[in-house]
Amino acid sequence: MPLKINGEPVDDALLDAEFSQIKAHFERQANVSCCERDDEFMGYAKDNIIARVLISQKALEVIDEPGSDVVDARLDTLKKEYGSDEEFYFKLGISEGQEDEIRGDIAGSIRVDSLISRIVGELPSPGKKQLQSHYEENLKDFMSPEEVRALHIFKSLSKAENRENIFAELRGIRSAARNGEDFMALVRKHSEKPEEEADLGWYKRGELMDEFELITFSMEINEISPVFATQWGMHLAKLTDRRPPKPIPFEKLQDEITARINAEHHDAKLNEYVAKLKDEAEITDVPEVDDSE
Repeated sequence: MPLKINGEPVDDALLDAEFSQIKAHFERQANVSCCERDDEFMGYAKDNIIARVLISQKALEVIDEPGSDVVDARLDTLKKEYGSDEEFYFKLGISEGQEDEIRGDIAGSIRVDSLISRIVGELPSPGKKQLQSHYEENLKDFMSPEEVRALHIFKSLSKAENRENIFAELRGIRSAARNGEDFMALVRKHSEKPEEEADLGWYKRGELMDEFELITFSMEINEISPVFATQWGMHLAKLTDRRPPKPIPFEKLQDEITARINAEHHDAKLNEYVAKLKDEAEITDVPEVDDSE
C-alpha cells in the first residue's frame, strides 16, 4: 500500500472513503464539478488520515488501556444509540458474543479521547468583553441569511408531448405580466397550483429546489422571471420582496460565540500537536507502479 505512517500501512479503502466524503462536502456547496479538484481533495484526505493515525499511535503509547468496566459502559451507550442490542448487532454485521473487535475499537477510541483532552487542556471561559470583541471582528460570520419572497405560476410536465405548448403558453403569460397585467390575476387564471400556494412566503437558500432558488435569488423586486423548468414542471415567478442579510444581535449569540472560541482553541492545540508528531514521524507515500506499461 502506498501510504505508510511509522510503518503502519493505510488501507486504500479508508483513504478512498475519506476522499469521497470530502468531495461530497464540496459538491453540496456547489464548489466543484466532476474531477478538476480531485488531487486537492486527495491531499486533504491524506492529511486527515495521517493526523488520525498519528494520534491513535501516540494514544497507544502514552495512555493506559481503559478498564473493562469503562469499555462496557461505552459499549452499552453505543447499543442504546442504535436503539436496541439487536439493531446494534444487525448494523455492524456481527452476532452477540462476537464483540472482541468492537471492544478493541472502543478501547482505542477512549485512549484517543483521553489523549486529546490532555493535549487541548482546559477550554477557555471568555468574558463578555472578549465575546463582544470576537463578534465585532467576525461580524460577517454572524449575519442572518438573505431571504426573498415570490409568487409563481406552475404548469405540470406530466405529459411530455405538451412541453412545447406549455413553454409557449408561459411565455405568453410572461409577456402579459411584463406589460402590466396583475400577476395574481394571472395566477388564478393559469396556474395548476391552488391560489393559496402561489405566494411562497419568505424563504432562504436551501429551502426550495436549486433551480427555483438560482432564478429567484438573482432577480430584482417586481421582476418577472424567464420561463424555467424543475423536475416537477415549468414555472414563472415574480419576486415580490427581499430581506438582505443583517447582523444577528450579539445578545442572541453569546453561547454560540463561546462554543466557537472553544472550538478554535481545541483545533489550534490539536493541530500544533499533530504538526510535531508529523515532524517526528516516518511517513512514506510512494505512488504505485503500473506494471502493464
